[in-house]
Amino acid sequence: MVRAKPVILVVEDELLLRLMAVAIATEAGFQALSAATADEAISILEARADVRLVFTDVRCPGSMDGLRLAHAIRDRWPPVELIVTSGRAHIPADDLPARGRFLPKPYDVAALSQAFCEMAGAAG
Repeated sequence: MVRAKPVILVVEDELLLRLMAVAIATEAGFQALSAATADEAISILEARADVRLVFTDVRCPGSMDGLRLAHAIRDRWPPVELIVTSGRAHIPADDLPARGRFLPKPYDVAALSQAFCEMAGAAG
């Protein structure tokens, strides 16, 4: 029996950064999905019950920013783990949803891969 790879959703409006994060997740043993906006991310979460972790930039276009998206995900999909990133601001732990983690940009590939594995579990 083949085990499904854990699913990570990357929410990033900058294409190259989104592709890089997807590649890091894939190389770490995850199935990676991507969204360019918070609205697109919500649509994916509504359609899929297998997303284990959302990695979102604070600054993203749409009806809400990445921090509001993270809080909305915590409210609607409590089991989903959350990593919030930003290159412009440091987000204090008190501003993050429960169990959320902040990872500043530019992020180190190894650090991001490790955070994915710690929070979403490595594929087996």
